[in-house]
This record gives sequence, structure tokens and C-alpha cells, in this order.
Amino acid sequence: MPDVLTDLAARLGPKTALIDDRPDGRIVTWTFAELEATANRLARLLIDLGVKPKDRVVSCGQNSCWLVAMSNAVRKIGAVGVPLNYRLTAEEATYVVDNSDAVVVFADTEFADFFAKIAKETPKVRDTLIFDGPPAAGQKRVEPLLTPLASAPVELDGPPLEPMTMIYTSGTTGKPKGAVRSSLGNPAQSAALWAEIGYVENDVYITTGPLYHSGPGGFLTTAHRLGNTAVLQHKFDEEDWLRLVQKYRVTTTFAAPTPIRRICQLPEATFKRYDVSSMARMIANAAPWSFALKQLYLSRFPKLSLFEVYGSTELGVNTVLRPEHQLAKPGSCGRPAPGVDIALFDEEGKIVTKPNTEGELFVKSANMFSTYHKAHDKFMADRKDGWQTVGDIAMFDEEGFYYICDRKKDMIISGGVNIYPAEIEAALEQHDDIMDVAVFGIPDDEWGEAVHAIVVVRPGKTLTKDEITAYARAHLAGYKVPRSISYMDEIPRTGSGKILKRDLRKPFWEGRKSRV
Repeated sequence: MPDVLTDLAARLGPKTALIDDRPDGRIVTWTFAELEATANRLARLLIDLGVKPKDRVVSCGQNSCWLVAMSNAVRKIGAVGVPLNYRLTAEEATYVVDNSDAVVVFADTEFADFFAKIAKETPKVRDTLIFDGPPAAGQKRVEPLLTPLASAPVELDGPPLEPMTMIYTSGTTGKPKGAVRSSLGNPAQSAALWAEIGYVENDVYITTGPLYHSGPGGFLTTAHRLGNTAVLQHKFDEEDWLRLVQKYRVTTTFAAPTPIRRICQLPEATFKRYDVSSMARMIANAAPWSFALKQLYLSRFPKLSLFEVYGSTELGVNTVLRPEHQLAKPGSCGRPAPGVDIALFDEEGKIVTKPNTEGELFVKSANMFSTYHKAHDKFMADRKDGWQTVGDIAMFDEEGFYYICDRKKDMIISGGVNIYPAEIEAALEQHDDIMDVAVFGIPDDEWGEAVHAIVVVRPGKTLTKDEITAYARAHLAGYKVPRSISYMDEIPRTGSGKILKRDLRKPFWEGRKSRV
């Protein structure tokens, strides 16, 4: 079988595949033929550097044509792409790069010094390739290395390998885990989902969020497989997003609630300067969109443009809520997506059969991930007779619509980003004057949830909130730093030592129908 991009280039060669249009006036456009040629050259470069099938290649940078080309290059040679969150601290990034066993890092020039600083802590990385600018000492600039390389598709010896990706998502241990999955998924199931949403070949997709996130990146891949043009917003800005939608007549995107809230909350005079009538398929996901946000969106965008999907990095897309049900089913994330089976299990391990009864949501789907890298035991712990879970608590109504109402695990979703309290707790507990700490999410009108920490200070010591925040910033990415802090003499725990998070969260969520 020909590579998916090779096939697209043969059919749609001169059609624009990527547009990187930045506010400073810089515009880069690549056709499908140019994307294919660059991806093939990058694939040859990786082979020349000794990258073999199943080797890991880390990519890091703001949204750009180069990141898309590398994701295709990695797939072409049967290696495993590992997108890295560029907001991580050096300590956090070091762990991911080292744990992934990456042999090559591919990054834009903005992060050259960052990777130079952690090079000694990531000895498995043999080469660091820098694009769009100068490298740091010991690194290689990509563009000159590609010039002598052929642009024709690479040919590998042996049978085709299943292309894989590995996206890191943290867990209750506090350390990120690489969710390994096929980068192509199940073609028949994917096609049925695309048909359910109504995608067409002349759609124009815009990235509303960073490509390291499984949502924006995954839906960009979908757009390209359908032959769509994709607009890459280099870095999110709400008014610039409107400029791009109008300029390129954008028809579809995937978005977490926070960027859409910022777009819709622009002054009316500002918003009305732009024409958004082309938007036909807005995919709401990454975190629950509140009913109020949906109403606000529908007051400014086409009435039948809003879809919502429920899913995760591990389990893919599991439900779809169509436009005609957005206001009729407040709080629902929809019915099962094509090819997806859903079951709710109660605390006794029995399948829930009665509507409006809570249970832990499990999924069976050909598009699920296959394991956690170096943590298969964790994968198996979330498995039950072929069903898989990420720990969400849900219920369904009499018409089969599902509602996510809580999380069995302690994960916080803030602005569409998964934040794991155990990681923050582990960092804060390293402070000499902190004896105990509990971290959980509390309601936030802009971000959905905000990180809150309860701290027990060692007897005889004093520790201000500013001091705690400063310490957290030194050890954690900015979005993980607690936005509010309170104190207790003792944190309530179960007999086995587990923190009673539900009791701690309850006062903050009183009066709210949803607990996420």
C-alpha cells in the first residue's frame, strides 16, 4: 500500500496542504507535493542518522509546517513520533525525553538552548535537529542537511510496519506515561466518524491549540487524510484566530473551551469586524464545554456548526453530540460514536442497565491505544474483560445520551489541559517546610477548573502563599502551579492513607450539577 501522504500528493499535488500565516506578516504555504517531498527528505535524514523502525523521535515547537512534515517522516520509516509539550520545565521535559528512549529530538530554534541545557540528562538522544533558525552548540540545523537528499518516497526492507505515536499523559503516580497507539487507527471506523460529522474534501481546518495535544494534532491528521487545507495558527491569539478564519474561509476546527470563550468574549465591535459564517464544524472537546459557553458560541457562530465529542488520548473519540441536540441535551456529551461500545460499571463491577445511574465508563473500540510505554501494568489495571477506562464517571438517559459527571481519578482539566495532582503534590512535598499537601481542582469560570492546594506546614514554621507559589514555579510548568492555596493542620485520609479528595472538593462544588 502506498503511504497515505504519498497517495494524497499523487492525487492533490498542487493543492495547498499547509498555511502558516503569522501576525508579523510571515506567510509560509506548502502544497501536498511540497509536504510529501519535505517529509521524504526528513525520512531519509532520519535513516542516515541511524533511526530504525520503532525508534522514538521527539518533536517540539510552536505550530509549524516543519512539525507536520516530521510527523509524516517518522511514520514513513516506521518510527514512533513523540510530541513534546513545550511548556514543560527542564525537569519535566528531561523525564519525558529520557523515559521515551528517544534517539532524535526535532525542535524549532526557539527551543535550541532549552534542549542544549538538558542534553547531559538525556544521553540516549544521539542527535538534536533544529529548524527555522540557528542551532545551539552540538546541534544540527535541518535545512542544509536536506538539500542533497532525494524527495522520492523511501523504500524499506521487509513487510510494512504499523505506524505508531506515543503521546504522554500523566497518571496517579505523578509521572507522565506514553500512550502508545496506531497513528492511522482503524480506517473503516475513522471513515464512519468522519461521515457522522459530515467532513468533506473542500473543508479548511484551523489549529485551535498546540499540535502536541492529541486533539488539535489528531484532527489535523484527519483533515489531511481527507485532502483538506490546514491553517496553522503558530500561537493562539483570539483576534488573530478570527482574522485567519475570515481570510481563509475556515470551515472546521477542534477546540478546548478556553480559547473559544476568549474568542466569544471579545468586545462585540471587535468580533463583528470578522466574518465567521464559513465555520461549519466546530468540534468541542478536551474539557467539558459549559452550557453557558455553548449558548454564547451559538449566539456568534452558525447555529448548526457545533459538535461535541467525548474522548481521550488513550481511548480516542467515544461519543458524538450533534448540533441539533446541543441545546436540547444540556450537559450531555452525546451518543456512542460509530464503532464504539460503551458500558458503565458500578462499584460491584456489574454493568449499569438503568438510566440516570452513575458508573465508571469503559470503552471497546478499534481506535483505542494499545499500552502505556514501560507501564503495561497500569494499562492492564484499567482494563476489564477487554473494556478500557480512563476513570470517568458517567450516566446515560432514557434516549441513550451520555453525561460525564465526575472523575474517579483526581485529574484536573484546566483550559483543556490535563493536570495531575499527584505530580504537583510530589513537587511541593520536596519543600523542607511542607509536611503534607493535597491538590485538586476547583471551579473556574474561564478555565473550567483551577488548581487548588491545601498545605500542612511543619510545626514551628511559617510559609506564605507567595513563597509556596514561587517554589512551585521553580519545579513545575506554569499551568500546573496552584492558583489558590489554603492551609490545614491535618489532611483527612482513609485508613489506607489515601487523601479524601472528594471531601476536600465538595465545599467548592456545592450547588453545581457537574463536578468537572
